[in-house]
Amino acid sequence: MKIGSSVLVNKLVTKACKLFGRNGSVYPGYILYDILKQEDVLNKVKYPKLVIAVTGSSGKGSTTDLINHILTDAGYDVCYNKSGSNGVLAAITLILNNCDRKGNFLHDVLLLECDERHLKLIFKDKKPTHMIITNMTRDQPSRNGHPDLVFKEIVDSIGDETTLLLNADDPLVNKLKFERKNKVVTYGLSKNNDSYKDIENIYPDYAYCPFCNSKLVYSYYNYGHIGNYSCPKCDFKRGKVDFEVNSIDYDKKEMDINGNKIYLNKGVLYAAYYTVAAYALCKEIGLDEKVIKEAINKDKQESKRGKELLLDGRKLTMLESKNENNLSYYQSIKYITSQKGTKTIILGFDNVSRRYKYNDLSWLWDVNFEMLNDKNIDKILVIGRFRYDVATRLEFAGIEKDKMILVDDFNNLLNIVKTTKGELYTMVCFDMTGNILNLIKEESNEEV
Repeated sequence: MKIGSSVLVNKLVTKACKLFGRNGSVYPGYILYDILKQEDVLNKVKYPKLVIAVTGSSGKGSTTDLINHILTDAGYDVCYNKSGSNGVLAAITLILNNCDRKGNFLHDVLLLECDERHLKLIFKDKKPTHMIITNMTRDQPSRNGHPDLVFKEIVDSIGDETTLLLNADDPLVNKLKFERKNKVVTYGLSKNNDSYKDIENIYPDYAYCPFCNSKLVYSYYNYGHIGNYSCPKCDFKRGKVDFEVNSIDYDKKEMDINGNKIYLNKGVLYAAYYTVAAYALCKEIGLDEKVIKEAINKDKQESKRGKELLLDGRKLTMLESKNENNLSYYQSIKYITSQKGTKTIILGFDNVSRRYKYNDLSWLWDVNFEMLNDKNIDKILVIGRFRYDVATRLEFAGIEKDKMILVDDFNNLLNIVKTTKGELYTMVCFDMTGNILNLIKEESNEEV
């Protein structure tokens, strides 16, 4: 099938989806890729000069959003997957909807948040000009297995001319600096108030040198296996990075990158990582420092994650924790337990994954729920289809039973919330955030 026919089919199916009230971010790609077997359709596209891929176990969505904000503010015409759909079917749908009948891409920049294992399907022959790798952790273990396996698939998607932007604080990601001939730009965080000396995760995702297999020595951890490390037996180490966050002030919502004061759109550690990654990318493609700072500091974009609002006069912070990723939950728990005062937590989920039906819950035992043994936590409201499994895990973590409330009727959640004390925090996956917001909207009859 010629590229013009593929573009036409894609746009017609997308239009049909909208007519029937469907999102349509994936189905047109499914028709072309799975039904019509146009598996090489993306190789026929004439791409712009800037094709940016953002991948990694976590943080890629927030990084992509901020890059789009900076580039758009700077005058670039950017096309990116705002919906968050990041597989090959979504990429086909997005890209072909933004091509003319000859396959010419119609924007200055193609910016894609990419699933780690779909990179090789999206970029078969034509490779991205720039690739950000945020981190590699145990993520969706029933689908992905070990991070090393997923990382190999990322490496296979890198072209010889691709500029790599690497989180040097992650040893698995940083190994590319030592073994690839590509241009490499590194970023990371120096020691900060969230750093610690002794590892807090029972089962770290990465602990040994990728070259000689000696156990890495850390001067500090930021979370999980992410930090400042060196190998005692060979030359592998984090080393000096090109873009480093030297200080973070959560109260002022700012941080320092290479001597520049930069706005932080969320007062959590991982926000510093996606901000410095976006900053590094924009600087690398040639944006003036003043333009980048103007976009971040003046024309501010608030974080899509961690929505804050008032519920019956109480502050509600909505933290989105990625299911099947223990470090995502760890960062949420770390944030909640670091806050002062009495608090109530809402925890749970209906779906383990939106991609498959394995319903594997083994990852719950990797999450350090023991950190929730905090005297300032009044109640933990356990919600969702897997609430009994979550409650069992909390019980094994030593959480007192009278602190847990199992919410059997989700529609009654807000009434139960009224019986609790302190500020409210949700620690749920993306879908459940929407469900809770809908409940609040229905009760208040207002947009939230």
